[in-house]
Formats: sequence, C-alpha cells, structure tokens
Amino acid sequence: MNSLIPPAWAQGAQAASSSGQFAPLLVMVVFIVIFYFLLMRPQQKKSKEHQQLVSKLSVGDEVVTNGGMLGKITEVGESFVTLEVADGVRIKVQKFQVSALMPKGTLKSA
Repeated sequence: MNSLIPPAWAQGAQAASSSGQFAPLLVMVVFIVIFYFLLMRPQQKKSKEHQQLVSKLSVGDEVVTNGGMLGKITEVGESFVTLEVADGVRIKVQKFQVSALMPKGTLKSA
C-alpha cells in the first residue's frame, strides 16, 4: 500500500505546478515595473531637467557647482563656463558640474 502513495504525491505536485507555472514570471514582471517607476523614471526625469538647465546657462547667471562653489558666469563655452567667485578671481568649470541656478543677487549677499 505504501508503494502507491509516492506516485499519488508526484501526480498531485505535477497538477499543481502546471496551473501555477507562470507565477514566478508574473512576479518578475511586477518587480521590473515597480523598479522602473520607482527608480529609473525619476532618475531620467532629473537628468533631463539638469540637461535643460545646462543648455540654458548664460552670462550673468549666478550658479552653484557640485563642489559648492557659488559664482557668477562671465563666459559660456561649448563644454566649459567661467565663474567669477570673487572680485577678479575666475575659475573655469565644466558645464555639467553646475548643479543649480541661484536667484539674482545671491552672490552679493553671500
């Protein structure tokens, strides 16, 4: 009688696995969708906003770099900008290092 029980278990397991064989695939698809909407999409949006900021830089704008330098743009090149951080002190930084555009007059009050 015990020799009949293992085949019955095996048949039961086979029947259960055929009905839920796509469940792991569905879980993976759900995780990928969640990953996209919580991580990838906001990062792409932030990157696009930064790209627009960098493309709109002009002479006279007051900006902050990623390193924390506050300065006024005196010259805009194709990939570099020149910042005046103090009277007569100018530094050249890459455009993509500009992290934020500050309101006019920020440099005078700092």
